[in-house]
Amino acid sequence: MTRMDRHCQIVGESLIGERPVDEQTCLSMAILADRLERLRQSSDLFAGVAFSPYVQKMKRHAEAMVVS
Repeated sequence: MTRMDRHCQIVGESLIGERPVDEQTCLSMAILADRLERLRQSSDLFAGVAFSPYVQKMKRHAEAMVVS
């Protein structure tokens, strides 16, 4: 049995409404974004990999809340 990365789990739970979109969710999204960027830089195989539209929308919403 594989264990899901905690940051993926936090973002997933926030997406389905099991937990609020809070500081921990924003931190987890930032960590995952950093990991994804490092993968993109390491190989062209990952050039087309991106977060789902749902995660992108949640990220924009969370960023807007921080600015407000």
